[in-house]
Amino acid sequence: MGALICAHDWKTSPLGPPATWPAPLRTTVSLMLSSAFPMFVAWGDELGFLYNDAYIEILGDKHPHALGQAFHAVWSEIWSDIDPLVRKAMAGEATYMEDLFLRMQRNGFEENVWFTFSYSPVRHEDGSVGGMFCACTETTARVQAEEDLRRKEAELRDLNTTLEQQVQERTAQLQISQYIVQSSADPICAFDTDYRLIAFNRAHRDEFYRIFAYRVQIGDIFPDLFPSDQSSVMRGFMTRALTGEVYTVTEEFGDPNLAKPCWEVSYSPLRDSAGCIIGAFHYAKDISARLRADVELASTQDALRQAQKMEAVGQLTGGLAHDFNNLLAGISGSLELMQTRMQQGRLTDVDRYMTVAQGAAKRAAALTHRLLAFSRRQTLDPKPTDVNRLATGMHDLIQRTVGPGILVEVVGATNCWPALVDPPQLESALLNLCINARDAMPDGGTITIETANKWMDERAVRQHDLPEGQYLSLSVTDTGTGMPPEVIPRVFEPFFTTKPFGEGTGLGLSMIYGFAQQSGGQVRIYSEVGQGTTVRIYLPRHYGAVEDETAVEGISDLPRSEQGETVLVVDDEPTVRMLITEILEDLGYAAIEAGDSATGLKVLQSDVRIDLLVTDVGLPGGMNGRQMADAARARRPDLKVLFITGYAENAILGNGTLPMGMGVLTKPFAMDNMAARIRSMIEGSKEQAHHA
Repeated sequence: MGALICAHDWKTSPLGPPATWPAPLRTTVSLMLSSAFPMFVAWGDELGFLYNDAYIEILGDKHPHALGQAFHAVWSEIWSDIDPLVRKAMAGEATYMEDLFLRMQRNGFEENVWFTFSYSPVRHEDGSVGGMFCACTETTARVQAEEDLRRKEAELRDLNTTLEQQVQERTAQLQISQYIVQSSADPICAFDTDYRLIAFNRAHRDEFYRIFAYRVQIGDIFPDLFPSDQSSVMRGFMTRALTGEVYTVTEEFGDPNLAKPCWEVSYSPLRDSAGCIIGAFHYAKDISARLRADVELASTQDALRQAQKMEAVGQLTGGLAHDFNNLLAGISGSLELMQTRMQQGRLTDVDRYMTVAQGAAKRAAALTHRLLAFSRRQTLDPKPTDVNRLATGMHDLIQRTVGPGILVEVVGATNCWPALVDPPQLESALLNLCINARDAMPDGGTITIETANKWMDERAVRQHDLPEGQYLSLSVTDTGTGMPPEVIPRVFEPFFTTKPFGEGTGLGLSMIYGFAQQSGGQVRIYSEVGQGTTVRIYLPRHYGAVEDETAVEGISDLPRSEQGETVLVVDDEPTVRMLITEILEDLGYAAIEAGDSATGLKVLQSDVRIDLLVTDVGLPGGMNGRQMADAARARRPDLKVLFITGYAENAILGNGTLPMGMGVLTKPFAMDNMAARIRSMIEGSKEQAHHA
């Protein structure tokens, strides 16, 4: 019948094409077609007629012409008998008839027949009646046999009377619930307001036995059949359905020693003809296999993403190796030429080669810092910073970098708050954003660099994932191509890039994101295709003054030590110790060297004069530089400490909040910067002692 319905020409039927049928009709027809019990549905003003395979025998030679016809035309010869029952059903009243006598025309002749059936209203989603549903069985043979036996056996007549009375006590809705339950291929049952089972199908009994090793029976208190830890959950679900709620949940049920699959369970109330709740349906679907497939799919997707990242890492490392080899060639080549020229006595060329080597070394250091920023493992040296002044000071550099076809504007906020940030890293982030903006404007445009004071209230911090408070924002806006919505959430992912293959590694925005978060801030991006992009960095406001910038003094400009000050240098790299010792000797200090923390701590715990400790953070010897310094301060509480580091020891160094008398300098460092820091820390110690 399903095939006939699909192939039928519905143009002349009052039902119209199946695609236009309302959901309640489609649902009822689906249940009817999957049932082995004779059923039909009559729908609409003319009660268009639909039936299942089991009903064909009842129709006889009226099949298949009856499909889609008006109900009264199909059964015109018995219409006067069933018309009152049809009217009741269409008025919303369910009826049940047992062994109803009819004089029926079928198979070419009239015959006496008896039927047991129920007419039940089928409602639209708004509650109005759209048609009627009938589950029926022809009882002609049984009735005729009973009439013969009734004349012979009074006891059998009494038994039939008792059975008839019992059946009449059931409501039409409970009868329909039985049909619905039995016609489902998935586990389904119905329970009454006392949680007792009143109907279940074979699939339900089989599945319950599989996961609990128990065969359910009519009258069982359903939630009590579950283990104690699941019984209360099940009772709660059933209670919700008995209050009239229609819903679906996903939950694991079963004995873990047998099976505990994951189920998608749907509930809907069961009502009588008056609309009162007399129970509920429990429909379960085992979704364990689907969930396992989802997990496998997610695993496959993760593996694909990992493969893509590894490919990007390969591209990145290849590019880095190329860049570092170029830089090392410049450094080593310059040093070799310096040595050759010095041997030749041609000292006039030495300065030129020295400049080349120093430039290559600075570019190598900058490349290393970019990598550490990308990994969010760089060592920051935050200082109170006037971001307005920083952005204005970079205007000429940015303009030269992006080229004459792009206009660069700097709009500084009035009374702009200072921020506590690492200035060189912020400069690098700003330049990187402007280069990205340039790449998004191949035909030229405008880059606007803007600062603003921002107060983040409770609503704003939820949107920006920041603590409540005051922030300084630095924005870079372009008038370029913009980005589609599906791209924006991924722009901060490592290795993600919208540039063509070979033109980008996807590190830029990830490095900026890592730098902003390390600085206690955040980054947000706003973009629209064809309208441009804005990237905004939020930095916590610094409550304090910003010192004026001063030029760094050279080693020859610094005052020499004349009082025998002694500096302990602890580093496991001999070259670093040698360079720092050279600086100390140029400044007139005495230097003591140690290659590990154990040796350094032994010196610090002795009576040797130590005016300053210069130490790497990552050290061999059982403790790091910070631990060694803290242990030394137990004996020397006023000890000045300058940490030198080339890696991400931010947690060890207190994330920019070192105690008084401690400082940090990032490797690689310029020698004059190192000399100035050593001198300033020792002189600061003297000044503090003088005031004390």
